[in-house]
Amino acid sequence: MPRAVTIDKVDGKPGQVYYPLKLIDVPRPTPKPNELVVRLSAAALNHRDLFIRQHLYPGTTFGVPLLADGAGTVVATGSTPSAQLDAQWKGKRVVLTPGRGWADAPEGPEGGSYAILGGTKASPLGTLQEFITVDAGEVEEAPAHLSAVEAAALPLTGLTTWRAVFTKSGNAEPGRNLLITGIGGGVALMALQLASAAGCNVFVTSGSAEKLRKAKELGAQGGVNYKEEGWEKKLVEQLPAGRKYVDAVIDGAGGDIVDKAAKILKVGGVIVSYGMTLGPKISCPMSAILKNIEV
Repeated sequence: MPRAVTIDKVDGKPGQVYYPLKLIDVPRPTPKPNELVVRLSAAALNHRDLFIRQHLYPGTTFGVPLLADGAGTVVATGSTPSAQLDAQWKGKRVVLTPGRGWADAPEGPEGGSYAILGGTKASPLGTLQEFITVDAGEVEEAPAHLSAVEAAALPLTGLTTWRAVFTKSGNAEPGRNLLITGIGGGVALMALQLASAAGCNVFVTSGSAEKLRKAKELGAQGGVNYKEEGWEKKLVEQLPAGRKYVDAVIDGAGGDIVDKAAKILKVGGVIVSYGMTLGPKISCPMSAILKNIEV
C-alpha cells in the first residue's frame, strides 16, 4: 500500500509538545471524474509545519498527511472525460495548489474560508505521501527549468509573496521604497527578489549581520538590525535622497511593526502582514490611523 507521514499523538500542552512523526499506510487512490493521481516526487516544508508539530496551528489533527507543497508526475486520470484529461495531463510534471476554497477573487476566499493542505482538520489532503488525488483544476505544469525539489518549494511561499507584494501593497512599482522585515524567511526572501525585479528600492531588517549582507547580494539596497534601538531612524538615512519615506512594508512578524512603521511610512502607506512570528496581536497607535496607514 502507498505510505504517508502524519503526526502521532502524545501528551503535552500546545507550545510544549513536539509530536513525533508516524509512517502510515493509506488506500491506493482511485480518481473520480476530472481528478488526477499524482505520484509525488518532492514535498516542501513551511513554518506552519513546525507549528503543527507543536500544536500551535489551528485545527491540528492526527492521521492527515503533513505538508502543503508538493510536485510530482500525473500517473492516472479520472474516468471521464478520460481522453481529454489523459492528453492534457498524463505523464506531465506538475505542482499542486497548496490550499482549497479560494479560486480567483482578489478580495479573498469566495466562501469566506480557506484551508491550507496538510496536518489539519480543514482538509484530508497533505503532500507528505507517495500519491495524492486532486481535481484537475488544482495543478499547474511545473516549470521546466526547476527540479522537483525546487518546484515543490514554490507554491505556498510564492502565492503568499505575490499577493503581499503585488496584490496588497499597491506599491510594487519602479522607484518605490519597500521595507521587508525579517529577511531570511522564505516569503521575505522571495519578496526581496520579486520586488527588486519589479524595480523597487528594497530595504530589509534582520537581527543578523550575515543575513543583511546576503540580502544585499540578492538585491537589497540597504538594511538595518531591528535589535538596535532606533533602527527606523537608521533606515531613513539609507533611503534615496528624493524619497525619504517608505511606501509599503511587507511584514511577517507582527508585534510592534505598526508603531515602528508609522514613523517612516508615507501618508497613506501600506503595511502588508502575512505572519505572526511575534504573536497573534498587533498594536496600532492612533498616529497610524491619523496618517491614513492601511494594514
